[in-house]
Amino acid sequence: MSSNKKYSIEVRVWIEEAEGAFLGIGKIWLLENIKKTGSITNAAKEMKMAYRQAWQLVEEMNQRAEKPLVEKLLGGKGGGGAKLTEAGERAIEVFYEVEKRIKDFAQKETQNLKF
Repeated sequence: MSSNKKYSIEVRVWIEEAEGAFLGIGKIWLLENIKKTGSITNAAKEMKMAYRQAWQLVEEMNQRAEKPLVEKLLGGKGGGGAKLTEAGERAIEVFYEVEKRIKDFAQKETQNLKF
């Protein structure tokens, strides 16, 4: 009885810190949207997320990171905004690098799956 079933190994990556999950794909998307839109409000809208939740995620990331990832800009004529710090830019880069290496490994292992 031989059937050609296909299996694949799927992985979800997140980075933990003493307090729990620190960075996962959701927070990375939030950082990318803050970078793109220049504000937490617009980033939240873009993701159909409540502003309060986005704000809490940013606060949490900033507290847990060695250096803040998001810098809030004080309002002037056009109101305030937010931008990523160098550490924030680096967090996105590092996350995707690590995720790619892990997914490449999983893909290689997939080729050896036999049950």
